[in-house]
Amino acid sequence: MQKKVSFLFGVTLILLGVLALVGNLLIRMLGGGLLLGFHAWPIIVVAAGLLFCIPPFLYRETPGLSGLFIPGLPTLITGMILFLASISGHWGIWTSLWPLEVLSVAIAFVLMAYFLKNTWLMIPASIIGFTGVVLQFCAATSLWRSWVVLWTVVPFPVGVPLLVIGMIKKIEGVRLAGIILTGIATVAFAAMSSLIYPLGRITSLVGPVILLALGAYLLVSALVKKKDTSEVPHAS
Repeated sequence: MQKKVSFLFGVTLILLGVLALVGNLLIRMLGGGLLLGFHAWPIIVVAAGLLFCIPPFLYRETPGLSGLFIPGLPTLITGMILFLASISGHWGIWTSLWPLEVLSVAIAFVLMAYFLKNTWLMIPASIIGFTGVVLQFCAATSLWRSWVVLWTVVPFPVGVPLLVIGMIKKIEGVRLAGIILTGIATVAFAAMSSLIYPLGRITSLVGPVILLALGAYLLVSALVKKKDTSEVPHAS
């Protein structure tokens, strides 16, 4: 236990030292005249995030500690953005980088799913991750009007994990639910993108291609099941 605690704080201090060194070099390159300590105060926030995120890796025998990723990763990302804004003096980066907070929560759920060996956690990870990607896209491009179309694919990040989980665990109901949700999202996206917010040839092709893929998958699945059923010997 004592060795692991020492290792935890040792790794944390090394990472903070590297971050401070990089910040010092950047300040000198930018010609900053103030002391590093004034600019590097967000290191405290980064340290708090690291102290949450490192224990699950050290104590693998206690998978429940993976819950620390939920507060840890957003805290770590917050500290990194604050650090970047502080040493550069461009606090406006929050305008374009704040969706990373949402994406960090999605990554936290992915790590929890891995440590806990619980594939169902991939559903909230997919929902939050998709939302974070869309928000990041809109924040980076200022194309917030894209939500006119993008809201239609909300069922998609639910349907895809259900489809994958149903295929892996061979649960027919879950697999079918995933196909239905994915199909609904695809039809809605194709309809809205063509009627309300045309996005060019790529958008007009995405919907039909996904529908064709889902239809082909269902057809192949039905044929394989029919073949397997026909091969079962009847009792005499």
